[in-house]
Amino acid sequence: MKTSDFIIQALENEGVEYIFGLPGEENLDLLESIRKSEKIKLVLTRHEQGAGFMAATYGRLTGKPGVCMSTLGPGATNLMTPAAYAQLGAMPMVMLTGQKPIKESKQGKFQIVDILEMMQPLTKFSKQITYGKNSGAVIREAFRLSQEERPGGVHIEIPEDVCKEEVEKPHFFDIVTSKIPSANLESIKAAEKMISAAKKPLLLIGASANRKRASEALTKFVNILKIPFFNTQMGKGIIDERNPLYLGTAALSSDDFLHEAIEKADLIINVGHDTIEKPPFIMDIEDDRKVIHINFFAAEINEVYFPQLNVIGDIANSIHKLTNQLEHCAEKWNTDFFLSVKENVANHLSKYEEDNRFPILPQRLVKIIRNLLGNDDIVTLDNGIYKIWFSRNYPAYAQNTLLLDNALATMGAGFASAIMAKELYPNKKVVSVNGDGGFMMNSQELETAIRMQLDLVVIILNDNAYGMIEWKQEGEGFPKYGLEYQNPDFVKYAESFGAKGYRPNSVENFEEIFEKTLKTKGVHIIDLAVDYSLNHKILNVLLKEKTKH
Repeated sequence: MKTSDFIIQALENEGVEYIFGLPGEENLDLLESIRKSEKIKLVLTRHEQGAGFMAATYGRLTGKPGVCMSTLGPGATNLMTPAAYAQLGAMPMVMLTGQKPIKESKQGKFQIVDILEMMQPLTKFSKQITYGKNSGAVIREAFRLSQEERPGGVHIEIPEDVCKEEVEKPHFFDIVTSKIPSANLESIKAAEKMISAAKKPLLLIGASANRKRASEALTKFVNILKIPFFNTQMGKGIIDERNPLYLGTAALSSDDFLHEAIEKADLIINVGHDTIEKPPFIMDIEDDRKVIHINFFAAEINEVYFPQLNVIGDIANSIHKLTNQLEHCAEKWNTDFFLSVKENVANHLSKYEEDNRFPILPQRLVKIIRNLLGNDDIVTLDNGIYKIWFSRNYPAYAQNTLLLDNALATMGAGFASAIMAKELYPNKKVVSVNGDGGFMMNSQELETAIRMQLDLVVIILNDNAYGMIEWKQEGEGFPKYGLEYQNPDFVKYAESFGAKGYRPNSVENFEEIFEKTLKTKGVHIIDLAVDYSLNHKILNVLLKEKTKH
């Protein structure tokens, strides 16, 4: 058996369904082996970044490593950002890159870059296959490490000549899984004691709790014990946010309305969050507030996060045990203050939800999208100032229904994430919300989405600028400079790919177009003018009212 066939069959053995990528001459043997596979679908993309973001999103949504491929040199360097995206976001992903022959050189050092060394700090594992017979073991180890807590990206380099080698008696390794151990009894008892003694405990939910069993356990914990909760941006939807004990999402690290509740809490039960995701609050060494860290791995101590207790083990199991141990304390905590903060937050967030000025305010946009989507429909976000408004104003009713990145927080990933979400869940409506800057970074994947015959609605929030950076620039007191550009005609741009393009001229017109596109097949691009001018005004009011409250 040729090594390339062995590699693809080893991937089939791992349950791989898709390989996303842009092949080159160095992996033509691998491409031919994919062609012969009856189990793996090749998704040809227009750029390696798109392939990497799709593979990472596959890992995020399924818990199984997504697989992407590229050629050597520039193809592989284009995977660097997706590698960091998967690593920081804890998304299991396997990257396969080609390389020139290693046993003889025909082209000197042409296109040769040390990709193994480059990938080392961005992945959990970076290894070259130097001997065809070892391919099965390398692939099994890569998949094991990619899924092991904390999940992330791994990289395998496959030289052209090794791909062509014949392998006698290839061995396919069994998929051996390991159960995450339960937290020890001593730490559970210590957590029980701290929670029971607290007067104003709060529950914080982060991205690592985004597992079905953990979601069920946390919902039961809240409903039985009646402890109010808030979440990080990547923790949205783990508990249905229509729950009356949901206080809100920490869109900022400090000085938001929600932080009034956080500052008054004497204990924060932090489930599934670590500081790789932007911190939802900052710890102070002089603060009396205690923090319990409940996760699959211990807390990394730094100046903004130093919990007093680690409860390390399977999250669902830890929460289940704590619920049982604390059931006698149910409803012992006075939540009146926290619920008054919730009401204050809700009043603030609703202020502009019905404002029909045009260009549209982000709060109004969020309200329209939420009204027209079902409980399980999916919104994917690129990175921009609108991400804050979606985090605050968009109540997520189920897991993985608002997909955003608040770890690497890269631009250019949102549209590719939507392509993957729609491919995996064809019966759900999928809406991709992008800034004009982020959309243009990987807009070529429009052709990929159309070729895949997907039904997608893509909203481009158009302000002809890098809006989030302008907001920060203004906040620093600097004059506007260096962040404005001229966009193409997005309607004609969409049509050139074979998509449908729209340019609303009012909020009412947008709502009409959006509702129509959700019911219509194909890829739809809505070029929507957005007004971010109130961002600082709203923040200043927020700080003033927070001081009064």
